[in-house]
Amino acid sequence: MPAALAAPAVERRLHLLTPLRRAWVPIGATVGVAVQQADQVQRWASGLSVTLRVLVLAALVVVFGVYGFLSWWFTHYAVTDTELRIRSGLLFRRTAHIRLDRIQAIDVTRPLLARVAGVAKLRLDVIGTEDKDELAFLEEREAVALRAELLARAAGFAPAEAVSLGEAPQRELLRVAPRDLVVSLLLTLPAWGALAAGIGVPVAVWWFSGNHWATIATMLPMLGGLWSGTVGRFLGEFDWRVAESPDGLRLDHGLLDRAHETVPPGRVQTVRIVEPLLWRRRGWVRVELAVAGSKNGVLVPVASREAAQAVVARVLPGADLAALAFGPSPKAGSRWVVPVWWRGYALAVSADVFAARKGLLCRRTEIVPHAKVQSVRLTQGPWARVHGLADVHLDTGADATVTARLRPAAGAAELLDAQAARSRTSRADARPDRWMTG
Repeated sequence: MPAALAAPAVERRLHLLTPLRRAWVPIGATVGVAVQQADQVQRWASGLSVTLRVLVLAALVVVFGVYGFLSWWFTHYAVTDTELRIRSGLLFRRTAHIRLDRIQAIDVTRPLLARVAGVAKLRLDVIGTEDKDELAFLEEREAVALRAELLARAAGFAPAEAVSLGEAPQRELLRVAPRDLVVSLLLTLPAWGALAAGIGVPVAVWWFSGNHWATIATMLPMLGGLWSGTVGRFLGEFDWRVAESPDGLRLDHGLLDRAHETVPPGRVQTVRIVEPLLWRRRGWVRVELAVAGSKNGVLVPVASREAAQAVVARVLPGADLAALAFGPSPKAGSRWVVPVWWRGYALAVSADVFAARKGLLCRRTEIVPHAKVQSVRLTQGPWARVHGLADVHLDTGADATVTARLRPAAGAAELLDAQAARSRTSRADARPDRWMTG
């Protein structure tokens, strides 16, 4: 549509509950200063009467409320034919111009209190940016509709058609049962190691120092790490669902804070299949991703190998993981370069992917499509050179590297040249990364 005939973008405001969220910024800053200067605050407050204390508290509530309201009042967003504009800022104005063709994922998150209030938050993954722009908060139905409209426009649909399309249909591929998630956490060795350290180290500090504060300072970060690896992980990965839709694979998960994320098609750079030692008897695996410009790192928290491979096949079309034949590192030199642990290294190359395996206790298999390889490198340390070994590194667009370790030097040189040729050919034949096109 010519610029002269294009309809002006309609600016919209966020939900009326947003000022309450914005008010917490100065409240948190004030509380932090008060805690840091606790002695001075206490002396100052003790010199005031009860009436003055109430008036000061009321004044602070009014100031924080006005700040939240003005911050909400000066925040607008608008959708044009080519971009999403977000204007914000009370004293310092900021306008974000987010090109629709640069958006690669839009997540809908619903924190616990937001779910009670019926609102949601939109978080946008944009190519070339580290931090996500967000719209918080929107009425829940409005958030879902806006997400569908933005994805449709990003796919190239006309504005009027994009509004009417609505959310794309989906088909559920996998759902993780809460019982399986709990059992998988109980069978994770790092969680038990963190528990042992969280109990043993503070006890040792108390035993040798007798200092309460040193014991607490040691215990808190360890308990925090234990929480994030067990209870926190359970809360975040509860009721994990993977569904297929024209705009990518949709991930829904969370017990308290519900998240709706999208793995955009064609943006996955690397897939990692993790097999902890105690999971192997049950045939369970965990699937992690490296997506360019995105922090969505988990595809499947726990599932059977067959179910996980079926989901990965949707992310890497044409790749048959079950057919990969891994060749181990040669025993002759590898056992001297990396004693014992050399047994965990293996390599497989197919027509579609390059796969490298490492680890004995916790086996990790990293898989990268040939078309996603940005550069190929060969490295050879002095000790590896003595034993005729070399490493081949494949760099991807997500700042990730897949390494085939302890390969025979002559074979590594041939692998380097062959992989460069495969990557060049695959990039030329790769399909465009678009939504809703197939």
